[in-house]
Order: sequence, then C-alpha cells, then structure tokens
Amino acid sequence: MSEETLTSGSSPFSAAGGRYSRTRQEAYLAGRVLDTLLREDYGGLSQRVSGDRLTLPGGRTVSLTRGEFTGADEHPAAHRGRHPGFLAELVVDDVVTLNEVLSAVRALADPRDDVAAFERECRETLRALRLHDAVRPRPGGVTRYDALAATVDHPVYPTARCRLGLDERDLLAYAPEFCPSFRLRWTGVPHSTCQGHRPAWWPSPGDLGLPAGHDVFPVHPLTARLIPTVPGPGVEVRPTLSMRTVAIGGREQLKLPLPTSTLGLRNRRVIVPGTLSDGALVERVLRAVLERERPPVLLADEQTYGHADDPLRGYLVRRLPADGVPVAALLARTPEGRHVVEELTDDVESFFGCYLSVLFGWNVTLLTRYGIALEAHQQNVSIAPDRPLRLMLKDNDGALIDLRRLGRSLGWAPEPEDFSDHRLLTADPEALARVFITITVHLCAGAIAFGLAERDLLPLGTGLGLIRHHLGAALDAHDDSGFLRSRTLDADRLPGKAMITAGTLVGKDRTGAEDINKHYGPPGPNYLKRSAN
Repeated sequence: MSEETLTSGSSPFSAAGGRYSRTRQEAYLAGRVLDTLLREDYGGLSQRVSGDRLTLPGGRTVSLTRGEFTGADEHPAAHRGRHPGFLAELVVDDVVTLNEVLSAVRALADPRDDVAAFERECRETLRALRLHDAVRPRPGGVTRYDALAATVDHPVYPTARCRLGLDERDLLAYAPEFCPSFRLRWTGVPHSTCQGHRPAWWPSPGDLGLPAGHDVFPVHPLTARLIPTVPGPGVEVRPTLSMRTVAIGGREQLKLPLPTSTLGLRNRRVIVPGTLSDGALVERVLRAVLERERPPVLLADEQTYGHADDPLRGYLVRRLPADGVPVAALLARTPEGRHVVEELTDDVESFFGCYLSVLFGWNVTLLTRYGIALEAHQQNVSIAPDRPLRLMLKDNDGALIDLRRLGRSLGWAPEPEDFSDHRLLTADPEALARVFITITVHLCAGAIAFGLAERDLLPLGTGLGLIRHHLGAALDAHDDSGFLRSRTLDADRLPGKAMITAGTLVGKDRTGAEDINKHYGPPGPNYLKRSAN
C-alpha cells in the first residue's frame, strides 16, 4: 500500500478514497478514543488533567488544547477529522499510540469492566479502517449514498467502524462501505407473528417445500451460519448504512437480524420482537401528528414485519416514500473529489439553513406540543432534495414519549400496555430534553456545522449562527414555557452521551442505564452559546 502525508485541512477516513500511512491511521483512532474517554471521564481520567496537560497512568504527559467550540470562525487544522471538539472542554493535542491508550484503560478500569472486549473493539476498528483504505471501493447504484455515508466516522463514537466478530472477508462481502451485493437466504418458521402485506417477490411456504403451518422468513447470510436455511429465490440485495438493513431495489428495504454488535458490545444487531411492533405504533402516532401539523416531513412505511420470538428470526419490510440522501452522507467525499452536499446544492449556506428550518421546526413541535423526542440521528434522517426541501424519517422504535402530553394535544394516545418496551415512555421533561439535545442538536445539527467548516464548505461561525437562528425561531414559535430554550440556547452546558462507557466497558448493573443509548456522562460546553459571544 502506498503512503501519503496527511496534509493540513484533510481528514483521514472522513472521505472515500484517501490513502494514509498505517501509523497515521493508528494515531487518528487512538486520539479519538482517548478524547472520548476524557469526555466521558472514564475511570476519573479528567482528574489527571492539570492546565493543558493530561498525565496518563503510565506517567507520560500529553498536551491538550481547548475544544474547537471556542473558535467561532476558526477550525484548527491540527484537529480536523479527529476530535469531537464541539462536545469537549479539552482534546488531546499529542500523537498517542493505541497501545498507550489501551494501557491507560487497563490501569483506570474497575476489575469488573470489560476491558478485553473494548480492546478487541479498538483493534477491529483499526483493521476496518486499513482495509477500506487498501480497497478504495467506488460506490454506485441504489445504495451509493449509504456507502459514502459509511466512510464518514461517527461524530462521537470513535470505534463505529467495528462490527464485532466479523473478519475481513465478512466486511468485504457485507459491509456497506465496500459496496457489495449478495443473495438472501430463507428459513421456515412455525407459529410466527406477521403483520402487513409482504412484497410480491416473497416466496410462499410451498415454493420452498415447507409443510403447512410454516411461514417464510428471509435470513442474512451471516445469520445463516447460526440457523438452518432452505433453498429459495436468489433475491439480490445491497447493504445500507445500518448494514443489517438491505436494499432490495428502488425504494424497498429489508431489516434483518445480524449476529454482531456495533456502537458497543451491548448494542447487538439482532431484532428483539417488541421493537417491530413498537416502531410501527410510533409511526402511526407520527402520521397522526403529520396530519395535524403538515410539516415537510415524510415517514417510511414500516407496518410490515414478522418475528418468531427469536432475536435471530425476524424481519421488517420498509417502503420509502421518496428517494433520499442520509444526513450522515452529507460530509462524505465522493471518488470524484466532491462532497455529497456539493452534489445537492451550489449554495451550502442556504441549503443548510433550509435543512435546519425543517429539522428544528418539526422536532421542537414534536417535543413541546406532543411530548415526543425522536432518536432520529444522522442515519435515520434523510433529505429528499426537493424544492422545498423535505426530511424523511425511519426507525422510530427508539423514541421517548410522554403519553399524557400527547393525549392532551392529539386528542388520543396509545395506552402504556400497547408498548412492548416501557423504556419508550416517560413523564420527565428533562429526559425528553436530553434526547432532543444529544440527537437533534448535537448529531443532526452541531456535527454537520463543524463538519462543513472542517471541509472548508461553510465557515464555522456561519454554521453555528444558522443553528442558533433556526433553533431560536422554532423555540419562539412553540416553546411557550421557555423550558426547552433554558436547556439549549440559554444553558451553560449541554448533556452528552457516555457511549463507550455504557456500550462496552461498564455493565448496566453499575451504570444504572436501562437503555445504553440513553446513558449520559458529564455535560459539555454549550458551543452554541459560547460561539455567540
């Protein structure tokens, strides 16, 4: 593999097609991991900070710099593509090795922490980074934007490229960034629960030679290693950004269980049966809200699904109402050298402003009026680049809902017993605000503004100013009590998730997290408030 010097202003692995030295790849990953551990204050790491220096458990001191949120018009080139500075007070400014970081984790860890799993996660991430850099795939077809999105690292989770337990052949054959295609497998399921109308291409039990009383479930080839399958039609599919969801062609997708984990050891990619019915129920609630509010928002149809009370035997058929570009893809660089956002517009500032207007108008209305906070992050929100711009949403099974507020505003609401997972229900406005901030503000707005600035597509001061303006306009229109404004624009600090801590290192019995995706660490600086000064 040839090596190139990482030039100022470039960003390893945030764009498809870049080739960088193996040492630089490791330093990039190690720096991001250490920054995240510091932000989450894992093992009391922040107590080892003195001024602008961090002393690692082994004795080495590394220099720190202020997070990038302090520079309204500057985005320090030294940290481009590496640091989630918009959530951090301090970020690491020195080159560190992965071994140094993992040694620090071992020294800081409680004996009950799963350090071995985290080390494996880090090393598999590094392997995935190097593999993609060596292969340099050229995305195309119906999943082009998903494949490009998969080349942009997660804004705050440094080991998101890892799919635990999959080797290089598996990644090449099934991971979205490598643009593969493959054929579905099939299995017979007795006594299953199915809802909705399956597509015309779906085989019948008789087509597969199954006895009466059986149903037919599709199976991902990785899962077929664990459960018996039968010969069936060779339906060709391509992985989308989520990997366990595959595109059939056109606007039809299929979500299938996978025997792996992403975003942490405990984030299994299987399908718990109740998530299917809960997601369908939330979708029906959102459609009722759309009928009343008429925002420029579209919902995927996720009412067709089946399960067999087995996390490896289930499926969801998703029908998209329009073509869309995942928000996660906007910052990706295409093989031709342009960024995806530049394919969608020749006026990035206007485009970003239109996007924020819809994003905040919809989500602030949902929270303040209906008591709903969606876990609609960059992967689950797509832009239908019409004029005017519309957003398209999918995967609603992670929403947080105040049923009393919903019932008062909508005139009806589901009963608590209608939900399989009661973690979706709350009467706590602080819990709703935390989801809104960590998902809508941080991931869907802040991370994009910093990413655009990093790529010299929009000055950081302009991007953050647009966020303040459009969030403020939505709050003026809908936040009558001022509660959400006090938790966002007027707050000194903002909540952030402790994803590494809860996802891999520390068990639920000690974090107290009912839902590892809603576990929060120390609050971080309010980059919106400070950048306005």
